[in-house]
Amino acid sequence: MGIIKIQQGDITTMAVDAIVNAANTTLLGGGGVDGAIHQAAGPELLVACQQLHGCATGEAKITAGYQLPAKYVIHTPGPIWRDGSQSEAQLLHNSYANSLALAAAHHCRTVAFPSISTGVYRYPLAQAATIALTTIRDFLLQNKGVQIVTLVCFDQRTLAAYQQAYRDVVG
Repeated sequence: MGIIKIQQGDITTMAVDAIVNAANTTLLGGGGVDGAIHQAAGPELLVACQQLHGCATGEAKITAGYQLPAKYVIHTPGPIWRDGSQSEAQLLHNSYANSLALAAAHHCRTVAFPSISTGVYRYPLAQAATIALTTIRDFLLQNKGVQIVTLVCFDQRTLAAYQQAYRDVVG
């Protein structure tokens, strides 16, 4: 199985094959990690995203990384938390699974993820972390192309939630 790493930091500084952008469905930038990635990548990223004509929640699309240290940016809109009965868990799983499948299809060996949907989309952090770790673990058990997945946590609270989910899911 591949390696799962968890660290606190800034995803825009990650020197990996692909970073994942917790995008909105327009793919045209926004707040949080999405805005930070667009700013760090430079204006070429917005031009490339305009050519993609949006992306459905749970799906994923890929662009070059432009001025980022990462070769690619994989854009995936996670679900907005409503009450848990609107297929949020399945959609969040799909965001991680489809991003990993796209990374593998582009021969990415190293991938970095933010905590998808836990910012302005208000997905409960502990539940989101468990879905992320379970999906990544299951993917790495089946796929040998992606070798290292790093979960890059923006703050200490997110880091603690992902560390706990790792203990619960991976052991």
